[in-house]
Amino acid sequence: MKQPPGHPRAAKQPRRPRVGLKELSAELGLSVSTVSRALAGYADISARTRARVRRLAARRGYVPSRAGRALASGHSGTIGLLVPRPARHDMWTSTYSGALLGDFVMALSAGLYAAGRDLVVTPATDHRGTDTLHHVVGGIQADAVVVADRTLIDDARIPFLLDRQVPFVLYGRVLHERRPHLWFDTDGAAAFAEATRMLIALGHRHFGLLTFSTPLDFVHFRRQGMEAALREHGLHLPKTAVAAVDQVDEHQVTRAAARLLHLEPRPTAILCIADALAIRLIQVAAQFSIQVPRDLSVVGFDNVPVAGHADPGITTFDQHIDAAATTATTLLTRLLDENATPEPALIKPAFIPRGSHAHAPS
Repeated sequence: MKQPPGHPRAAKQPRRPRVGLKELSAELGLSVSTVSRALAGYADISARTRARVRRLAARRGYVPSRAGRALASGHSGTIGLLVPRPARHDMWTSTYSGALLGDFVMALSAGLYAAGRDLVVTPATDHRGTDTLHHVVGGIQADAVVVADRTLIDDARIPFLLDRQVPFVLYGRVLHERRPHLWFDTDGAAAFAEATRMLIALGHRHFGLLTFSTPLDFVHFRRQGMEAALREHGLHLPKTAVAAVDQVDEHQVTRAAARLLHLEPRPTAILCIADALAIRLIQVAAQFSIQVPRDLSVVGFDNVPVAGHADPGITTFDQHIDAAATTATTLLTRLLDENATPEPALIKPAFIPRGSHAHAPS
């Protein structure tokens, strides 16, 4: 139907011309190459010039062409992030994925976007993770990969990436790969050593550990820190005082917690490898009329949001997820843009004292 003169649809609105690098370079009086490198954040362009170029690009609504950028640079401009696929009834995954991992993904995405890159999140579809990496590296053609999916002490993905010379950053540490590779991690050993020394100073001498049976790297290092601090004071962690559980079995966690609470002598302090375990331990203790912290001190790790709302609030450690994402972005930028060989980074977690620990019962 023909619209009458003056009707909003009568005249087709002209399409706004796309602003490209040539238009930006002409207005700035810089070469196209300089503008392109400034937008990409290259270190050989001064910070003042980079800021000037980005201000104009934002004002003019410049949107980089991924295809053109990839053709010119040989890079896709994307970073692949490998994350765990949540399993049903998995206490650790549901807590970690819902709180910590979500925060990490958001912070990492924002940091990479500011650096001119896009994040592609891919859940692991196989047990070893190598099939998923095939997809990330080959199908998506990511410039680099961030592996943040439950690093194992002996992790098949690390030699897979090293053998293929794929740039990557590992969130965690492996013990059995001697070839140099880039990683960053939270210092769980230092955290559990700090917690153990604090509890010893409060008079505790009988300790327990509620942990996971999967050979994850953070499980290894946190226990290592705890046992080192005990040895410093002439104490040790008996094998019977260690309860290792499957991550996906909440009933097994309940049974393990009950076993620790019926040891003779009963531990007056139990360190839990994750807040999810600490919360369940306190619930089981209440069933046996064991009061926390009067009869039992409990320390967790992660500082998930629910830990502060437990009764009592969980004494724990905060992993500094924002700092971890910033570290990952910095390492990737130096690795890909500056052709540098950055050093691995170890992030110190923050101790969060709450109501679940106290002096040892007399």
